[in-house]
Amino acid sequence: MADQDTDRWIFEVLAPDIRRKMKTLKESIQWTDLIAQSLQEIHARGRTREEIEHTLRQMPFHPAMVRGVTNLKKASNPTTTFFCLSNANSVFINTILESKGLQNLFEEIVTNPAEFEPSGLLKLRRRVDPDGPQHSCAVGCSPNMCKGEELAAFLERHKPGYDRIVYVGDGSNDFCPILRLRSQDMGRISREGGHQCQVKYWAGAWEVEEIFNQFIEKN
Repeated sequence: MADQDTDRWIFEVLAPDIRRKMKTLKESIQWTDLIAQSLQEIHARGRTREEIEHTLRQMPFHPAMVRGVTNLKKASNPTTTFFCLSNANSVFINTILESKGLQNLFEEIVTNPAEFEPSGLLKLRRRVDPDGPQHSCAVGCSPNMCKGEELAAFLERHKPGYDRIVYVGDGSNDFCPILRLRSQDMGRISREGGHQCQVKYWAGAWEVEEIFNQFIEKN
């Protein structure tokens, strides 16, 4: 939803040299682990919880995205349930949503767990514990989470289900859940092949707002 990648934004603002090092290390360290390591580094430099939260609140967030999700949430027809499925973390997501007045938007948020320790360190962990049972994704999801399995689990928790699912994503890790969508569903894909759902491509938040407004207008 945001105009920047939350994982990268913090370091681009507070420690560009660490951000540069992340580009080098990302091939050898699992991404969530790398973010956790980098958060430890900025903590060791004296960066505080207040600075991290302030930086998150400053993240660019297009007004059209806020309008689009707010109007669709308010509409009585169709009734819409929002589900957040993210490889970021709970602190980043909740801080940004609260700053935009969107803290009540999502029915559920599934992401990597994080919390501030008394020292001010932002402690981040993988959603799928590396020392426990691993997910069984064969599509290529990161070890910390299979978004396809998480989407399936969400739908299982919310039976009998939904008339239509609209999946909005912007990365290769969104391909796995899109493969699980039905012909009446809609998804934004970042690569071709294997999907059954309708496809809409988007590059800007205003285009997402357009799509959401079309759902309201049809009803």
